[in-house]
Amino acid sequence: MEPELADRSLEEDTLSRDQWDQALRTCRDLIGGNTPNSASSSVSSSPFLSSWFRREKGANYDDDEEEEDLEEVRVAIVTVEDESYQSEPFVHAHGQISTNQSKDTEDKKQSTNEHEEQEQQTVTEKSANHNKDMDQSTSQNTENDQVSNQRKEISVTEESANQETVSEDLEHTNEQTDKERTNKDVKNQSEKIENDKNNTESQVMATDEQKCSTQNIENDKEDENNDIKIKEEEEEVTSVQSQMKRKLDHGPDGRPFPTGKKHCKGNGYLSPASLAPATPTTFGDLRVANGHSAQRRRVTSGPPPTGLQDWLRTFQTWSGPERLLALDELIDRCETTQVKHMMQLIEPQFQRDFISLLPKELALYVLTFLAPRDLLQAAQTCRYWRILAEDNLLWREKCREEGISEHLSSERRKSASVSPWKSAYIRQHRIESNWRSGDDREPMVLKGHDDHVITCLQFSGDLIVSGSDDNTLKVWSAITGKCLRTLTGHTGGVWCSQMSEATVISGSTDRTLRVWDAEKGECVHILYGHTSTVRCMHLHGNRVVSGSRDTTLRVWDVESGRCEHVLTGHVAAVRCVQFDGRRVISGGYDYMVKVWDPESEVCLHTLQGHTNRVYSLQFDGAFVVSGSLDTSIRVWEADTGNCVHTLTGHQSLTSGMELRDNVLVSGNADSTVRVWDIRTGQCLHTLQGPNKHQSAVTCLQFCRGLVLSSSDDGTVKLWDLNTGAWVRDVVALQSRGSGGVVWRIRASDTRLVCAAGSRNGTEETKLLVLDFDLDERRKESD
Repeated sequence: MEPELADRSLEEDTLSRDQWDQALRTCRDLIGGNTPNSASSSVSSSPFLSSWFRREKGANYDDDEEEEDLEEVRVAIVTVEDESYQSEPFVHAHGQISTNQSKDTEDKKQSTNEHEEQEQQTVTEKSANHNKDMDQSTSQNTENDQVSNQRKEISVTEESANQETVSEDLEHTNEQTDKERTNKDVKNQSEKIENDKNNTESQVMATDEQKCSTQNIENDKEDENNDIKIKEEEEEVTSVQSQMKRKLDHGPDGRPFPTGKKHCKGNGYLSPASLAPATPTTFGDLRVANGHSAQRRRVTSGPPPTGLQDWLRTFQTWSGPERLLALDELIDRCETTQVKHMMQLIEPQFQRDFISLLPKELALYVLTFLAPRDLLQAAQTCRYWRILAEDNLLWREKCREEGISEHLSSERRKSASVSPWKSAYIRQHRIESNWRSGDDREPMVLKGHDDHVITCLQFSGDLIVSGSDDNTLKVWSAITGKCLRTLTGHTGGVWCSQMSEATVISGSTDRTLRVWDAEKGECVHILYGHTSTVRCMHLHGNRVVSGSRDTTLRVWDVESGRCEHVLTGHVAAVRCVQFDGRRVISGGYDYMVKVWDPESEVCLHTLQGHTNRVYSLQFDGAFVVSGSLDTSIRVWEADTGNCVHTLTGHQSLTSGMELRDNVLVSGNADSTVRVWDIRTGQCLHTLQGPNKHQSAVTCLQFCRGLVLSSSDDGTVKLWDLNTGAWVRDVVALQSRGSGGVVWRIRASDTRLVCAAGSRNGTEETKLLVLDFDLDERRKESD
């Protein structure tokens, strides 16, 4: 547009005022109207406008007039520009300009200003030269009019030529400037588009890189977790190998097993030799590691389905979470029989011998929760389990739970591989089984007192001592059943006796006590002092307390045979006595129970309450229990003498009692046996029913959580103390119910000795010995 405007201005000599104003507006539009600063400086900076103004005003106008005219034009353009300011809308229409674009724009403006300054300087120089020529022409016109007119024509011609040249130069310069600006704008726009494109591609690439980075981080985490799991499994396998090798290659005493022997029974046992060196990563590897064939049994339901191998290859390419998701979906679509097939295939591979993998201490702790019967079954699993199951401390704990205080068989067992406590437990279990179930073997019969009544019975170890009203005591071998010796010397019937190991003390109607050496058959001491029948006695340590029908009690030293103390206070015969080494408890026919201090010979308490003779006593150090002919049983506090409980329920004389751990068992002439709790006074069980005794109960005995009771009906019955149930009849005389009587019984953990006979001659007097540890004794004899 500028070149066309310049051509029109050169072709026309004069312009009207309206045309001049229109030219100014056109120039304003052409000269950077979008920027006010460029508009205000465009007139002075443009060579074209300067020459155009000079031509319109005339060639002779001076510089001051030119400046005034240019100022008027500048003001006019600025005013118009301010009214039509388009800079901000242009910027917003083309978006926000980046920092790089702003910098390019500034560089562009700077280069354009420099170019305009150079053009303005060129025009100024030409104008200066032109003015000089004009001055020279004016001077010459003053001197010579003819010459001036001629020179004026020449100057006008030259001016026209110069103007044409200047116009051509300006046109050429403007064309170059427009082209350069256009090229720069196109170039800048292209660069802008390219930059936007690059920025867009960079953002896309950054987003892709971020996604790839996130995926790589997740993959790295997953790989790291897999590496950690693999490392842990490798460490576990290494630990298992070392522990299994240590456990399976050495016995309990630290000595290695002989080489070539199989350590464990069963094909599924995970031995160190069968452990694979590498950690199993697939189920097939696990099967190989567990010692199974790599080719497992396939389902023979027909040919494989089409596309199975492709599906398997696709499954292999999936990640771990994707495989789990696929398996979940697959299981949801399986039928019950198919899921059962998978369980049968998978479960055996994850059955681990955890006992062998644990440290020995933890393995033993786990085994403590098993019952002894289960321990014996576990010992048959494999060799290492057998070693653990034979642990001596383990079986000692089991013995303690069952109340087995000593391993009696430890001296008999010579094999170091068998736990003494285990042997003791098995032995005790077998003995208890024999007690409860019995066998068909007949008891051993000992005869020697003819038809006399056996009044007292003791045994210790393998020795049995029986006393009779035939004035003798006999010593028997519990193993052979032979009478070893007969202790003679009493001149009256023997009514009571006590025994400690080989020492026997007996009391007789001849008013004496005798101390015997049962092994030698000799009488060691004869204790004189009582003035009537010695009816009862109790031995504690090396001191024995005797009660007599002379109403007194005497304390004797067994080793010296000296009478140390005499306790007097009863007004009738003393029928029963108890001694714990510190206090003496006595009961008599005067209905009284007395508590004595034997050292001071003082009666501490007289326990009154019974209304008839007192026949039986029990004393555990805290409580005194008395049984009377008045059918009642009373519980007393030994320290205060207070009656705590009166136990009622029996219908006749309480002839015998046993007290252990606050549990009292009483036998009565009413043919019943009752179990009591002396702390509460309650009757726990009444041992009766269809299998109860048919006559008076003559004697009682505790044994291994069982209760033994003898009766005039000729039987010995076994009862469960915890339930009160009848277990079985241990002894049943042939003359039971027709005169046969079991007078006395004594029992240990392994033996029962019964003194039996009759009052009418239907049963001869004898001792019956039942041994419930015969299996052990037979092995010893063999």
